[in-house]
Amino acid sequence: MKNDRRRVLTAGCAALLVGAFIPAAQAQSARDDEMAVIRVTNAIDVAVDRKDWVQARSFFADEVRTDFTSLIGGQPAVVTGDDLIAGWRRNLGPRKSSLHLRGNHLPTVQGDRATVYSHAYAWNRLEGNGEPLWEVWGHYTHELARTPSGWKVIGFTFVMTHERGNMWVKTTPSPVN
Repeated sequence: MKNDRRRVLTAGCAALLVGAFIPAAQAQSARDDEMAVIRVTNAIDVAVDRKDWVQARSFFADEVRTDFTSLIGGQPAVVTGDDLIAGWRRNLGPRKSSLHLRGNHLPTVQGDRATVYSHAYAWNRLEGNGEPLWEVWGHYTHELARTPSGWKVIGFTFVMTHERGNMWVKTTPSPVN
């Protein structure tokens, strides 16, 4: 009888311990996912500023919903990841430098989908027509999906809150030489 009570008590304690570790493991997994999706959004900026177009492309799905209407007008669009990067590559060619900064990330992960809201600041610099600097402030909402090769951006919106500087720098693609 005494041994039976010990076994029941031991089994009960073991169940409590296992139960305590499962939520901790789930919380760690959620934090890992949040950090992973934030890392993707930041790494896009680093790759673009380094003009590492192969790396930049690796963070996007084959089709991407984009909305830059507050920045460039037009309508939201679905583009291929290849076309998105090709457009950035044309605009930010070798003679146009850029710096993108992001902060105040608010990630939300639900299963294999995630959203990251963040504040953003960027500048482009291009010599050749007056003041060589254009700056922009705003916020991004990135939508991501978990894939076998990691988190990929499937859509993103940039909402501009302020810009200043030479609009020629903003709208002129960088010369290739």
